[in-house]
Amino acid sequence: MKKIISTSDAPAALGPYSQAVRVGSTIYCAGQIPLDPKTGQIVAGGIEVQTRRVMDNITAILKAEGLTCHNVVKTTIFLADLGDFPCRSRRFPNRERDLRFLFQTSTAGAVDGAGGRVTKGRASGN
Repeated sequence: MKKIISTSDAPAALGPYSQAVRVGSTIYCAGQIPLDPKTGQIVAGGIEVQTRRVMDNITAILKAEGLTCHNVVKTTIFLADLGDFPCRSRRFPNRERDLRFLFQTSTAGAVDGAGGRVTKGRASGN
């Protein structure tokens, strides 16, 4: 059985998507970009602030189903510049402890409207 997951604590899905879908005991979380759920705008302040917003969005979606980052078994982070990779480890030590799963990091051509870098992330787990 499939269940659509939605919360106002994370940005509304853009287009014909869902924030997440539960199929049995597995949840598939849609990719997230650093949108503030209150304003619908990409947060300013650089890669560290944007990465925090993405993680907060994913955390809010998990929380809507009574889960935490500890339940995640895989995530993929897309960075426009792999030089930004160290900020992921430096900024999230508490989540790192909870996120004992495979981190796959890849470059992506994502940029915001001003030509800045944008972090995208997604997670799935049970």
